[in-house]
Parts: sequence; C-alpha cells; structure tokens
Amino acid sequence: MVLEDKVITCRTCESPFVFSAGEQEFFALKGLKNIPVRCPNCRTSLKLFKKGKAADEGTDVPCHTCGEITRVPFKPTGMRPVYCHICFHKQKAPQATVMQIAKPE
Repeated sequence: MVLEDKVITCRTCESPFVFSAGEQEFFALKGLKNIPVRCPNCRTSLKLFKKGKAADEGTDVPCHTCGEITRVPFKPTGMRPVYCHICFHKQKAPQATVMQIAKPE
C-alpha cells in the first residue's frame, strides 16, 4: 500500500498541516491508530501546558562564542559555556582534516 501525504486542519488553531507519508508509516510501525488532530506547534504547546510550562519559557543568555543573545530552555549554572544555535552546531561539527599527499620526487 502506497501512502500519500494528507492535509489535515488543526483542531486548535484551525490551520492546515501535512501528515506526511513518512509520519503515517511511523504511526503504523508503532501501532498508533489515531491520526494527529493538532499541528506540530499546537501539539508542542499542549505538551508544555500539561507539564505546567509556558511555550516561551526559557532564559536569555549571551552566546559564549559570538555574544549573540539566545534563549535556552534551562537556567545555566555558569559551569559550562552556552552557545547560540549557529555556534552550537559549529562546535559539534567534525573538524575538517587536511591530508597532505607527498609528491614523488
């Protein structure tokens, strides 16, 4: 059976969102019978609300590398550096290694 993307209207915000074929396959593999009725943003907001947190809850801190103010979902202790999204991924990216090939003389 070939699955196709479905456009669904969110129960909460009434905006359309796509329930992709990949998501449908994942739901089937996990044995989930009900299709989502809320868009990803509303699902996240609902989960945070149930946990007693606000969707925008976080702490504004300067990035250790560039100084840009960034919001993190925790309160930093000062023991480890905090990076903005861009610098975080630069830190995690594997360093490119340059191999020098000896030329035969």
